[in-house]
Amino acid sequence: MIAEIITLGLFLAGLGLCIFTGIQILYALLFGLACFSLYTLSRGYSVRETCSMLGEGMGKVKNILIIFVLIGSLTSIWRTCGTIPFILYHAMGLIDPRFFVLCTFLLCSMMSFLTGTSFGTASTMGVICMLISNAAGLDPALTGGAVLSGSFFGDRCSPMSSSAQLVCTLTRTDIYTNLKNMCRTCPIPLLISCILYVALAGRETGAQVDSGLLALFRDNFSLHPATALPALIILGLALFHVDVKYAMGASIAAAAVVAVLYQGAMPADLMKSLWTGYRAESETRLSSLLNGGGISSMVKVGIIVLISSSYSGIFSRTRLLAGVKSALQRSARIFTPFGTVVVTSVLSCAVSCNQSLATILTCQMCGTLYPSKEKLALALEDTVIVLAPLVPWGIAGAVPVATIGAPMVCMLYAFYLYLLPVWNLLTAFYHERPKAPVPASHS
Repeated sequence: MIAEIITLGLFLAGLGLCIFTGIQILYALLFGLACFSLYTLSRGYSVRETCSMLGEGMGKVKNILIIFVLIGSLTSIWRTCGTIPFILYHAMGLIDPRFFVLCTFLLCSMMSFLTGTSFGTASTMGVICMLISNAAGLDPALTGGAVLSGSFFGDRCSPMSSSAQLVCTLTRTDIYTNLKNMCRTCPIPLLISCILYVALAGRETGAQVDSGLLALFRDNFSLHPATALPALIILGLALFHVDVKYAMGASIAAAAVVAVLYQGAMPADLMKSLWTGYRAESETRLSSLLNGGGISSMVKVGIIVLISSSYSGIFSRTRLLAGVKSALQRSARIFTPFGTVVVTSVLSCAVSCNQSLATILTCQMCGTLYPSKEKLALALEDTVIVLAPLVPWGIAGAVPVATIGAPMVCMLYAFYLYLLPVWNLLTAFYHERPKAPVPASHS
């Protein structure tokens, strides 16, 4: 037990040091990798077995890494081909500052439900809404919070969501049964979030769209209706439940054709921009609005995900977390099973720095708190899935926030993401606390 405490303590100390000193989180994760590997070796496992555990964890995120490449490409080529300028040009005239933030939340919620990807939503609809917000002079923190909330609405409850599928796999439940259960726990938090976005956006009545931006887009892009095709392809394929990777790939291919035919892009320059991101040639104001994207912007994030996900193999095949599980069993008798899952989720998200690993950890540590697999799945969806993006140094929140160019404080305005667990925690205290007996751990 002492070895486990020392190992976890060292990792948390390294993580805390990086967070409070501003050192890149990558170094803390590498330090954690060394700590956990040394622990495994000290327990009698060979170097080969330890490497196997690390590889097992990394293998679980290969799909996410592919999506990172697609997101980087999409965020660049939608700018180059004129898709984002086209939508901005036609949407800016429709802005009513009183309801724009609410519309941002609802549009991102719809997009994430259709596509099942929070990162994809943030990099498409989220970027568009954020650019319109900036052009209109609205509060970027408030709009960013609406984008973040909406992006994870579908990440939680879309049948196409990799997070929802991960929960099904971990709990061995049916995706559509889980979706039905999720629909019962979200209406009140959803309604309160909408009210808050309308109420807070009402302060922005003086915001106006700069009409000069319309001329800026007209002068620098062809705004032919065909430039909307890449966005329509994403939406259309999502309606037919096509895998998000194929949908994004099809959109990228269509955007490449549009960029060549309508924007006069050279194929060689287009290929380069997929890596470097979109860069306006001369117009300073245009560059401040549109520059960004590209696969290179996702490299650091991909490395962080790969390293942090390698931990899960060690956690699942050693007793490193055995003491934590025992403590959680006892706490559930006081705080209710759901309350214990909330606390575990917060700690897992803070330590793991990515949603997938946090979900795996929370499920591993809280798996015996619920006699019903469906209730465990619902508890995971109402906690770790939506709490992960609220950790400033975590991948789930940092990537969308960086993608849309919002300030980190926007997490405070992601109302839906914390109202959902708070509301369900209140109802859990009402319904679960009288039923405090918790099944004994079988580990």
